[in-house]
Amino acid sequence: MTKMSDPTGRGAKRAGIRDVARLAGVAPMTVSRALSFPHLVSAETREKVAAAIAATGYIPNRVASSLSSNQTMTIGAVIPTLRNSIAADFAEGFNQVLRARGYHLLLGNSEFVPEDEEAIVVEFLSRRVDGIYLTGSTHTERTRKLLRDNAVPTVEIASLPEDPIDLAVGFSNFGAAYAVTKMFAEQGYRKVALFTTFTKDNERQVERQAGYHAAVHEFGLDDDPEGLVAELEMDLKAAARQLRLLLERRPDVEALFCTGDFIAAGALFEAQRLGLTVPQDLAIAGFEGLEIAENLNPSLTTVRIPRYEIGRKAGEMLLDRIARRPVETPVVDLGFEIIRRESTAATAGQPKVRAEAGERPAGTGG
Repeated sequence: MTKMSDPTGRGAKRAGIRDVARLAGVAPMTVSRALSFPHLVSAETREKVAAAIAATGYIPNRVASSLSSNQTMTIGAVIPTLRNSIAADFAEGFNQVLRARGYHLLLGNSEFVPEDEEAIVVEFLSRRVDGIYLTGSTHTERTRKLLRDNAVPTVEIASLPEDPIDLAVGFSNFGAAYAVTKMFAEQGYRKVALFTTFTKDNERQVERQAGYHAAVHEFGLDDDPEGLVAELEMDLKAAARQLRLLLERRPDVEALFCTGDFIAAGALFEAQRLGLTVPQDLAIAGFEGLEIAENLNPSLTTVRIPRYEIGRKAGEMLLDRIARRPVETPVVDLGFEIIRRESTAATAGQPKVRAEAGERPAGTGG
């Protein structure tokens, strides 16, 4: 019988770590260290090993190494959405720390559904990840129990839970929303509306609504939850639609606080399309500190969240926990900053001339 050739090359012998070491001129242990703990190996040696790996086509056997070391050098991260860059900024800071220590990131998307997050966590645990990264603090009881019972190092980001699973790094969503509403009150605005994304299974948005309501009550602002508050998706068109509805319900509204810069941008574009001047007819503030905020016209007042820094700190704390180094403060607050720009100039209290849809206010030109 004639033996057929294998065009895929599957029958070829795979390169091993000794082949890489021989080509790089180092010991096999040095190759292993360069792959697992690159920060312990000189840059020159890392370059030699990388060149040898490229030349031989060597693929590390993570299964075998995890059996011997009881580590997989992987971290499982669950983010709530892939549809905006906000979660990516947190994850980027986190991943930078992991890569420097030889760890790899596995990513799962929960779409803000705690049961989906639970399924992803179970999958990560079945792959024996060394740690877990979760967004926010809204989880199923089973997720909490699995992570605590199995003593899996875990960090929650973007929130400050009173009862963290293990570690947490974030900021006060309540405090940030309170501070923006207080700013409007101090500028003289009395009728301040609020646009948030959906609060279901999202404690960050719940806390932002709570901060807004607390400031409304404390500073004696117009308290109209049905007329001045709306929940919507993070979308320019949705923001435009909600602004039109808001103006129908409350044509006397003076200011609008949006818990997302994209929502604020959509509202600003629609206000201008309707012939309103920002901030003279309607002041607008956003949340998150995205690049778009400073490039709008007028530039957008917003809450800057140190997303990248939160991700980095979360990575550092989680790796300390994995290495069994002491973590002095399990919950770290990295704060927020209100960036005041042109969209909220302190002109409140002056008489406002508001245009109907399709008309321009008097004095704005033709």
